[in-house]
Amino acid sequence: MKLFGTAGIRMKYPTELNTELALKIGFAVSRLGLSRRAYIVYDSRTTSQLLSLAIAVGFMSMGLDTYLVGLAPTPIAGYAARKKKSIGVSVTASHNPPEYNGFKFYDPEGFEFTRELEKEIEQTVESVPEYVGWDRVGKLYTEESIVDEYIEDLAEFTKPRKRVWEPFVVVDLANGAAGHVTPIVLRKIGVKPLTVNANPDGFFPVRVPEPRKDVLDSYMGLYSAVKPAVILAHDGDADRLAVLDTETGFIKQDRLIAFFIDELCRGLRGKVVVSIDTGRVIDEIADRHGLRVERYVLGKTHEKVKAEPGIALAAEPWKLIYPAWGPWVDGVLQAAVISRVVVEEGKSFPKILEERGIREYPWDRRSFKIHPREKIASIYRVVVENLRNTLGEPASETSIDGVRYDYKDGSWILVRMSGTEPKIRFYAESYSSEKIRVVVENIQRVVSDAVSREGARIEEVTIG
Repeated sequence: MKLFGTAGIRMKYPTELNTELALKIGFAVSRLGLSRRAYIVYDSRTTSQLLSLAIAVGFMSMGLDTYLVGLAPTPIAGYAARKKKSIGVSVTASHNPPEYNGFKFYDPEGFEFTRELEKEIEQTVESVPEYVGWDRVGKLYTEESIVDEYIEDLAEFTKPRKRVWEPFVVVDLANGAAGHVTPIVLRKIGVKPLTVNANPDGFFPVRVPEPRKDVLDSYMGLYSAVKPAVILAHDGDADRLAVLDTETGFIKQDRLIAFFIDELCRGLRGKVVVSIDTGRVIDEIADRHGLRVERYVLGKTHEKVKAEPGIALAAEPWKLIYPAWGPWVDGVLQAAVISRVVVEEGKSFPKILEERGIREYPWDRRSFKIHPREKIASIYRVVVENLRNTLGEPASETSIDGVRYDYKDGSWILVRMSGTEPKIRFYAESYSSEKIRVVVENIQRVVSDAVSREGARIEEVTIG
């Protein structure tokens, strides 16, 4: 049984994921023997409470004391795991559509489960459980206080060294899990958070929870009405953060990663680990600080942090791991660091990026949703080969996560299959806007031809 995708389990309810499977997953996670207790947070999806209780029964049946934290961002699952030396669980499908749900798991050090642990779960999930006796079943507790502890600790960790002004900051919570967390942290830092979509709603009635460029740019008129210093936007479980400029809109995620390197890694040595779908500005800023850059599998940068102590920072688009705070991906931390710098420097965030020389290169990111799902692998193989020479003979090819072609002029193209949805994803960057236009035209042509030959169809194209 294939449960885990790029980051955790994400499946459609109830055809793929239901209470029976959640119970079995609880049994399988318990068998790992990592801890005798588990902390569970969940997002705002309509099925999250149900699945929280189902996996809790699995834990308790195997003798684990289980603590229901309640509605809370995914980063709090990692925080609770480390602080309480427990298993951490977030019941969430992150940025996926509302009919999906799933699980993210954290070990007692606060690390998201590695592929080795995921494999163990998949191998034992259908095994008959060995229930503990009546006198050893786990107890069920509620512990909402861990949310307050997280807020206080993060606010203290990101406390400004000085406060030059108290600007408005727009925070779009995506009707997700962070409406009672991120705004409070930011207010403690010293900004005035103007919240949008802050009420939890598992139907995500205003916008899809994925904070993509094509989703967020359409709300720029609303966001910019108060002339904020920066616009911040979460996904459904707040492990992701997107950032927008009131003038130009969506800020490319590579620039955000470069900003965090510039802000958080001063004086550090060693390297930063980023995902395969990132570009040149990261290398430029890392080099400025004498740091090496290593590119790794999307969704698995935490494995590098766990295996190699001393890594300064790990990141991928929308996501940040800052080991000095914790080894989990944390979108609330990102919002707090950005707000702190805005408060300290008395300038808008886009101005700060400009003054620090954190550039944006011409780029494109788009995803093609394919039906039927069974055709994706064959379409992907054709697309990979036919895109290879789009910008001439590649100078290098990397296939650790999809296939990435790097060209002599610094341009690059990455093609990969989504780990959770029936999509083929494309990423491209160049010094030249004209070359990006050529790449996009070739992508659209090659995908259309391959889909047509396979008798499939493109259901949706998303950008950003």
